[in-house]
Amino acid sequence: QVHLVESGGGLVQPGGSLRLSCVASGSIFMINVMGWYRQAPGKERELVATIISGGSINYADSVKGRFTISRDNAKNTVSLQMNSLKPEDTAVYYCNSEIQSRIYEPSRRYWGQGTQVTVSS
Repeated sequence: QVHLVESGGGLVQPGGSLRLSCVASGSIFMINVMGWYRQAPGKERELVATIISGGSINYADSVKGRFTISRDNAKNTVSLQMNSLKPEDTAVYYCNSEIQSRIYEPSRRYWGQGTQVTVSS
C-alpha cells in the first residue's frame, strides 16, 4: 500500500506565497512521476505541474512563471512553491504520483487527500 500526504495549504492574500509539500510512503520501488492537480468548486480537476524522475517538468499555462515544482527523490517528496497567488488559484490541491511498488509490476496512480488553498483579501 502507498500513501500520499500533503501539507502546507491555507489562507493567503492575493500576491502572497504558499509552499505545498507531499510525501509518499509505503511499498515503493520506483516513483516515475510526481505532481500536483487542483480542483476549484464547480470545476473539473486540472493539472498544475508534474515532474518526472529524469527531471522534466510540465506546468499549466495559468501557473507558469509563478509556481515552481521540485522533488527530492531520496525522501520521496514533491513540493510546489506558489508565488504571486491570485484568487483564481483558490482550490483543493491534490498530490498525484505514479508509483511502482515492486519490480516487474506496473506503475499505479495514487492521490493524496487534498489540501485547501484559499487566496482572498
